[in-house]
Amino acid sequence: MLRRSAALLAVPLALVVPAVSVASSNNQIELSATPQPVEVVPLPCFPSGKLSLGMTNTGRKSTVADMRIAADPALTISRHQFSSYLPVNQLVKAPLEITVPRGTAPATHTVTLSADKKQLKVPVIVKPVPARDNLLLGEQAVASSTNGNMRLCGGVDGNADSAQWGASGWHDNTKGVFPDTYGVGFVQPTTVGRVVLQTLDSAKYPAAVMGIRDFDVQVRTGAQRTTVGEVRGNETGRVTVTFTPVAVDAIQLVIHDSNDHGYSRIVEVEAWHN
Repeated sequence: MLRRSAALLAVPLALVVPAVSVASSNNQIELSATPQPVEVVPLPCFPSGKLSLGMTNTGRKSTVADMRIAADPALTISRHQFSSYLPVNQLVKAPLEITVPRGTAPATHTVTLSADKKQLKVPVIVKPVPARDNLLLGEQAVASSTNGNMRLCGGVDGNADSAQWGASGWHDNTKGVFPDTYGVGFVQPTTVGRVVLQTLDSAKYPAAVMGIRDFDVQVRTGAQRTTVGEVRGNETGRVTVTFTPVAVDAIQLVIHDSNDHGYSRIVEVEAWHN
């Protein structure tokens, strides 16, 4: 009897693990993408070309799936694969950014999503560059540093709403270290006579507490940089600096301090002819 008990104890116990099906041949993955069609503008920081990709498992068991993402040669995409564990009947999403080089002609192209022997073709419409009064809108931003939670383009994407600064704004990555710089280089000389800074200024984070305090506005012509405006002790959210209109190659803010002496926080920078 003792020998039989020992034999029973020697039998390994099975581990209990969640059931996961990886059978990609069962056609149980539904693909989705919104919006459709998606529109892009051939400017490096223009706020367009954002897709929300989705996979939904319509099978009986949880599964792991890989979505493959391909695009026409005219398009540049931020990822080529989206892989995820998929519970049953639960939509799992991932972002996709689509850009096109400056000068791309208006046309309709395609992004193709593939998974589980299924395909979804998403039309991508390249739009003409719109007429812009704000000369910085969508142009390529340049900064001394960018915090990993922010977007370099966040300060020139056209969104001046402080309440959305976390998703559509910029700040540097050197806490308590100044100066910081943020600006735009033009592809050809452009006449500018007014620069507007919208720093962080929300109900939760007022400018007097979290906004930019001291900064200069500089323009570059050829190799020469000129300071055309100086602001000190600012405690407001929106600051306008005007100067005699001049043709310039670039504009930048040189930020010397913020009101909390921490980060340089920009919601939007705009530039105008006059």
